[in-house]
Amino acid sequence: MTERHYWIIAVSAVCITGTLSFFFLDVHAALFFHDLKETEAYRFFKFITRQGESQWYLIPGILAYLLLRKKKPIIASAGLLLFSSVALSGLTADLIKVIAGRARPKLFFGETLYGFDFLRFEHSWISFPSGHSATAFSVASTLCILFPRYRSIFLLWAALIALSRVVTTQHYISDVLVGSLLGVASTAFLYHRYFKKPSHALIPSAIR
Repeated sequence: MTERHYWIIAVSAVCITGTLSFFFLDVHAALFFHDLKETEAYRFFKFITRQGESQWYLIPGILAYLLLRKKKPIIASAGLLLFSSVALSGLTADLIKVIAGRARPKLFFGETLYGFDFLRFEHSWISFPSGHSATAFSVASTLCILFPRYRSIFLLWAALIALSRVVTTQHYISDVLVGSLLGVASTAFLYHRYFKKPSHALIPSAIR
């Protein structure tokens, strides 16, 4: 089975699962976690969710590239991949958010509004897809390329961040599913398109 087939399967699985979640699971999960506010579990995931903010990775990534591109080009290339992956997934997520205009869970809790209203810019109407999930999985995918031995740890960490967006009722399950796929796809696209070439080749063992 080729890599293209794997991507077709992954995209199809996310689309089908996300659609089913939209109709049958999203609201029920949001209501369940809404009742858990002020619990220890909620406070834990409130902490975890902050790790999905893009600035924690954009700044170190671009600094690594700018400061080390001459002395340590492999580390600089890794920093550039990290920066580019997070930036691409984040910008793409933001564009889709505005176009899709999906109501966040808080609008359902307060006004029973659910669904899409295209071309909305307000924060309460940009739920789809989850930007934090896209960031987490773009970072995790980059780290999996650089340190493949620890890929299970990186993916678990990203999954916890994605889950935190549902637990803290900032997003629906279908939002984080698509956001997570977007993060992986962004890293895969950049790596295969630009970072396998000699000018930005990544050799994982060289940066350990």
